[in-house]
Amino acid sequence: MNIETVNQTLSEADCLYDQQQVEAALDKMAAAMTQVLKNSDPLVLCVLTGAIIPAGHLLTRLNFPMQIDYIHATRYAGETSGGELNWQVRPSHPLAGRNILIIDDILDEGITLDAIMAHCRAEGASEVYSAVLVEKQHDRKNGLQADFVGLRTDDRYLFGYGMDYKGYLRNAPGIYAVKGL
Repeated sequence: MNIETVNQTLSEADCLYDQQQVEAALDKMAAAMTQVLKNSDPLVLCVLTGAIIPAGHLLTRLNFPMQIDYIHATRYAGETSGGELNWQVRPSHPLAGRNILIIDDILDEGITLDAIMAHCRAEGASEVYSAVLVEKQHDRKNGLQADFVGLRTDDRYLFGYGMDYKGYLRNAPGIYAVKGL
């Protein structure tokens, strides 16, 4: 991948949601999260690397006590299709007896998110909530539903606001679909 290819991918992509639309969705997510979690002293887990940007934007909108940690589990590793789940970092805070909020960038097939939620439950979490900036609309999720969803899209390859295309374009100021994917 070279910079010319990255720039061409961005210039040819379809903008599904611009920055203003994404920010409005983050506002709505934060309001819903606040309603549910404001008195629960949650441990918020940011799923690396994709959730760095949505989590950063969400956390500044949540005005209640919480602790923040991260988890790094991935199936993509810079590729455009998922493989085997690879646990790189587990949370450093104890999960037992805690209310957990997992923030991820996207709910596609849900394999990674489901495994992270199962890990939290196995560690004794009291409640486990999930938040995703984007949920793809298709029937491959095996019934998995996120508790908080910002935006919904068709089943295309997306980038921007944390989601990448071959390791690039996570910082694109909107949600884009790669042309032809």
